[in-house]
Amino acid sequence: MAKMIHSMIRVLDEARSLAFYDTAFGLKIRERLEFPDFTLIYLANDETTFELELTVNKGRTEPYAPGNGYGHLAVSVADLAAEHARLTEAGLAPRKMVDFAPDGQVIARFFFIADPDGYQIEVLQRGGRYL
Repeated sequence: MAKMIHSMIRVLDEARSLAFYDTAFGLKIRERLEFPDFTLIYLANDETTFELELTVNKGRTEPYAPGNGYGHLAVSVADLAAEHARLTEAGLAPRKMVDFAPDGQVIARFFFIADPDGYQIEVLQRGGRYL
């Protein structure tokens, strides 16, 4: 079977993106690969082996457009309300918390937050299928 190992996004401002992902999700640099035209930065934390790969194209000055094909990344947390409060206090502007209950029973509690390049990240209350 295949094992999911990372997802890649292109970012404009390396320092700003690293600060966001560290503050928001505790993601630290696991590996950094420098090439003449671009840099690959692999981020992770101790909760998972799955990594976020940031691609920084050297000399790029225009912001990337996430496009209409990108959906979101998702992370789960033990205490959704506490994380929402922490991210709000850090000035990262998470959106409102939502109880997703299509048939009257809550199957997910979550909120979204955008990174500096506009990529959407869903933050879910840990439980059920969202471990």
